[in-house]
Amino acid sequence: MNLAILIPIVLIYLLIMSALAYYGYKTTRTEADYLVGGRQTHPTVMALSYGATFISTSSLIGFGGVAAVQGFGLLWLGFLNIVIGVFISFVLFGTRIRKVSTQLEAHTFAELLGKRYQSRFITVLSGIVIFVFMPAYTSIVLVGGGRFLQESLSMNYNVALLILAVIVGLYVLSGGIKAVMYTDAFAAVVMFIGMAIFLFMSYQSVGGIMKGHTELTAMKDLIPQALVEQGHRGWTSMPELGSPIWWTLVSTIIMGVGIGVLAQPQLAMRFMTVKNNQALYRSVLVGGVFIFFMTGASYMIGPISNLYFKEKLGDISINVAQGNVDLVIPMFINHLMPEWFVYLFTLTLLSAAISTISSLIHLQGSAFGYDILKSYGVNSLFGMDASRVGVLIGIVAAVALSYVLPAGVIAQATSLWFGLCAAGFLPMMVGAFFWERSTRVAAIASMLVGFSSSIFGFLFLHGKEATAIGLSKALFGKDTLFAFPMTHINPLFYALPLSAFVFVAVSLLTKQEQHTIDLPLKNETV
Repeated sequence: MNLAILIPIVLIYLLIMSALAYYGYKTTRTEADYLVGGRQTHPTVMALSYGATFISTSSLIGFGGVAAVQGFGLLWLGFLNIVIGVFISFVLFGTRIRKVSTQLEAHTFAELLGKRYQSRFITVLSGIVIFVFMPAYTSIVLVGGGRFLQESLSMNYNVALLILAVIVGLYVLSGGIKAVMYTDAFAAVVMFIGMAIFLFMSYQSVGGIMKGHTELTAMKDLIPQALVEQGHRGWTSMPELGSPIWWTLVSTIIMGVGIGVLAQPQLAMRFMTVKNNQALYRSVLVGGVFIFFMTGASYMIGPISNLYFKEKLGDISINVAQGNVDLVIPMFINHLMPEWFVYLFTLTLLSAAISTISSLIHLQGSAFGYDILKSYGVNSLFGMDASRVGVLIGIVAAVALSYVLPAGVIAQATSLWFGLCAAGFLPMMVGAFFWERSTRVAAIASMLVGFSSSIFGFLFLHGKEATAIGLSKALFGKDTLFAFPMTHINPLFYALPLSAFVFVAVSLLTKQEQHTIDLPLKNETV
């Protein structure tokens, strides 16, 4: 790439982002402004911020690379992204989250749950989970952005990580959620334009949709034998039912992320920033169209890259990328797209990385300073607001993890975080907003069972994580406690039902507390 062209483009982009962040800083006057944007965010800004936070480099780079291996089966995840991630999230959960958070004057996700169940323990435990585990998710978003900059600009990977971290840190430290959401909205527009062009030119390069899919189907004989033995039946077909690849695709990628989106704290926070339910209803269309283009494009471009590389380089994508799925999309862009698009997609990936990382870092800082320390009366550390100290710690932790994570880990780590949140948070969220009979004891029990069973599954049962961590091997002399299919079934499949069962059973067996608010079930029609 011509740095004489790239540097001015990036500088202009950063100036626009900085201006938006400065505007957020100037309009941030109170704690509520810093945490929930004063609850006056425009619905279009909210929808674009939600989409940009949801769609990170893990979606564009990580899941695009996984789609290159798995095939069009990932489009089922795109379907769940729209139905669950937008419609159910906005219309059902979003309206309840907004109303209850306003009535309780809750400013964070953890505080919302804690005040709803009248439990400081829930607030603090939720904050600890977010602060301790979210850096792993934040780090893989950094990895996605760093890998693209490494491949496209021949930049040192470590330098790329530091640049991204510094940019995000400045935005979040200064303007809080307002700066984050304004920059998110602009980033979303850049991302949408970039992915729409990329999708069109990808299909154009292989002769169009019909020709491309037909020829890709005929290439099934090129699938590596190791994948065939695990159940792979071609890029345009679902894997063999019950096979190792089928369990990985369905339980980890499709269901883990598709369901886990409902319990994502950084996304739930977006619903707390708007004025009323009408704003949420108006934002559904914008959010739906954005998510459709971003996820759908990524899941279609990945498989098509195999046909392109076969025609141009004589091999399929994963072999061209030397086994690292995280490099498939960056390499596809470099081979396929004209120089001007690489500049545009550099901004697209910067937008995806910055928008998601800024939201995650803001949430980690709020969890540390507001949910954990403030719950015990600590408002500042070292003369600085505790939430901003949390932001700095979150950035350092994410960068440190980015250096040690193995290759090809983006999609896997995303599914882990989404599944963990679903098992620990989702049952108590449903009870908080839809079931008046739910109790504080049930919420605490459900959280503990959901998080512990999910973590136990990743440490001792699910093959990839258990083998990499090695705790099961050290304690029991074998990588996992049980054989297939448990080694390929995502812990969400058993942790979430178990957590939900505990929540319902304990609620029915314990005394209901006297609520301090009218729950949304009363006097409200959705």
